[in-house]
Amino acid sequence: MAKETHHDEQFLEYLIKSIVDHPDDVKVTRTVDEMGVLLNLKVNALDMGTVVGRQGATANAVRSLLKIVGIKNHARVNLKIEEPEGGRGPRPRE
Repeated sequence: MAKETHHDEQFLEYLIKSIVDHPDDVKVTRTVDEMGVLLNLKVNALDMGTVVGRQGATANAVRSLLKIVGIKNHARVNLKIEEPEGGRGPRPRE
């Protein structure tokens, strides 16, 4: 039986795969409880800076978009970005 996919999960996966350098490493898991929907996001350690953004700007923008998707589907959607194993990896030099 195929895994049931939800609009919020599909949207997050599509969005993050579009901005990272290692799209094959993007993993989204979805859980539902009394607080609403929780999407857990795992990405390659080298992509953490891109996903979080400067001072968390990208992560906050993604969370805002997920809230809109959730409102449309009558659900409260939250995002948790998992810290990769071994830390964030090297920071690019400017």
